[in-house]
Amino acid sequence: MTAAFAAALALIVGLDPQFLSIVRLSLTVTLAAVLIAAVIGLPLGALLALSRFRGRSLVIVVVNALMGLPPVVAGLIVFLALSRSGPLGALGLLFTPTAMVIAQTILVLPIVIAITRQLVEDLHGEYREHLASLGLTGARAIPTLLWDGRFALTTALLAGFGRASAEVGAVLIVGGNIAGYTRTMTTAIALETSKGDLPLALGLGIVLILLTLAINAATFGASRIGARFSG
Repeated sequence: MTAAFAAALALIVGLDPQFLSIVRLSLTVTLAAVLIAAVIGLPLGALLALSRFRGRSLVIVVVNALMGLPPVVAGLIVFLALSRSGPLGALGLLFTPTAMVIAQTILVLPIVIAITRQLVEDLHGEYREHLASLGLTGARAIPTLLWDGRFALTTALLAGFGRASAEVGAVLIVGGNIAGYTRTMTTAIALETSKGDLPLALGLGIVLILLTLAINAATFGASRIGARFSG
């Protein structure tokens, strides 16, 4: 075990090319998914917070429920959509990084929408009269509310990043874990552990742990800054 840890540290410190390619792909796919989820989810969450329509409560319940969507189910949905017999099969996206981004976006999007909806709803209730005096009613208030809650919304994006970066099932189903092409940190850890290649698995595990710590530190920092500005 000591030798395995030493070899794992050597991979990290020595910047092994195979090791770096896996880490790079993982971060690229996850960051792309979070960015897409932010572009779609922030305005949708704010619009849901400010809109009043029949069935709104049901939509909120569904969005909140999707926050706990099992990753393998998300992967299965994307697989069926991108398979040859699926509606998007002609695009040839299955077993590509793009398919992995789509699957992770599906996992992150409900988190962004749900947290944004709750935050914007609370902010709007607090500043409703002030916004109305400025003529910012309805959808026109969305940019102001999103800006005002930017630090809290950062925690939502970091939470989405954390879930996506640690995900295995969905990316394994739609990516295929192809060496040098769709192999991420989580899928590589699962594969290398089963093969008995502990140094690579441990090295990637150490990076994931450090990434998790960094995400939690950033989340804590964003919440502290947000509390300071709101105070």
